[in-house]
Amino acid sequence: MTVCLIVFVILLFTGLPLFVNLGLSSFLYIFMTGDKPMVVVQRITQASNSFTMLAAPFFILMGNFMNTGGVTKKLFRFANTIVGTVPGGMGHANIICSMLFAGMSGTAVADAGGLGNIEIEAMREVGYDDDFSCAITSASAVLGPIIPPSLPMVILCVTVGASTGRCFIGGIGPGILMAVSLGLMVTYYAIRNKYPKNPRPTRAILWEAFRQAFFALMSPIILFVAIYTGIVTTTEAAIIAALYSLIIGVFWYKDLKWKDIPKVILSTCETTGSVLSIVMTANIFGYVLTVAQVPQKITMMLTAIDNKYLFLLVINLFLLFVGCFMEGTAAILILSPILFPVMTAMGVSETQACLIIILNLMIGVVTPPVGIVLYVTSNVAKVSANRVIKATIPFLLPLFITLMIVTYVPAVTNWLPSLVYGG
Repeated sequence: MTVCLIVFVILLFTGLPLFVNLGLSSFLYIFMTGDKPMVVVQRITQASNSFTMLAAPFFILMGNFMNTGGVTKKLFRFANTIVGTVPGGMGHANIICSMLFAGMSGTAVADAGGLGNIEIEAMREVGYDDDFSCAITSASAVLGPIIPPSLPMVILCVTVGASTGRCFIGGIGPGILMAVSLGLMVTYYAIRNKYPKNPRPTRAILWEAFRQAFFALMSPIILFVAIYTGIVTTTEAAIIAALYSLIIGVFWYKDLKWKDIPKVILSTCETTGSVLSIVMTANIFGYVLTVAQVPQKITMMLTAIDNKYLFLLVINLFLLFVGCFMEGTAAILILSPILFPVMTAMGVSETQACLIIILNLMIGVVTPPVGIVLYVTSNVAKVSANRVIKATIPFLLPLFITLMIVTYVPAVTNWLPSLVYGG
């Protein structure tokens, strides 16, 4: 197993696609141990043969329909109309819009790429500096995988066998807490740097902004009601949401043209293929780790820590470190089967364990050197990556504070799921 792990680490630095790396390392172990190669086919088939996993491409499709259909502009205008009059109003609008768009995209990259250009340009026009604009755009994008529906959360729940519905609703508390903490940071910068405020909108302006954004705002509400009333499963809700986004984009807002649909579907297929290839090869890699008893050995090491609070601190530090160097989906697929059982054995609820893992690894999307959202923001803003990284570092503080509260105050993640589902 040591040889395979060395090969895996070496291949990480070669620029080889991650799914190829996972597949080659796993096949090497299977070949060296004399296991049957057919196990590779079996594990790939097993990983892709999941009803819950079907939700992923439809959530991606929904986000793409919304983004292509110009819904992001209407959402930002609505958010800016509501909070634009307070200090740092556009920064707060940035956060609120990320929360709203999270209910449609479920990913940090889609948030930064879809909303980033609109938000940064709007903030530039009224006098916000690029450093602040890029920093809050990057940091608020982390809300995407926390506020439901969350694509990483679907993948995590499928991997560890947790309830997707419970984890979705469990993400609401941490998401709101994160938004509030980022809002306090925005207020501090706004007062210090004397950022401009919008004039107070008239009732007519408020109504027009709400009217234009109404059907976009209904998307997450439809998802919540459909899932939590038990009318449909998470997968069926994703299909309904994708269809709903297509209908309002084509027939109501009329910004989504029929000629755009093939490109949107192709983009969705490309993203889904990328995610699924990692899911399938990570399943093989997880099988190899299990056969080599790596999870059992790590479990013995971690359970040697008697203090639960110290144990959770070690888990957080480990996951934050991994998030700095590994893409979030891959880290979830490789590490969650190892860490999740240990965390639940230490008395952490399944919902809280999932949120701790997700929040840690999603903070990784805004931490160098891998931090993909930093580079997406740099690209859409036409600002150097180093500048974006430097500006975003202070905004990691509210994210870390949120992480500590989620880790050590179980009610933040457990109260709402218990209220809805009982137990």
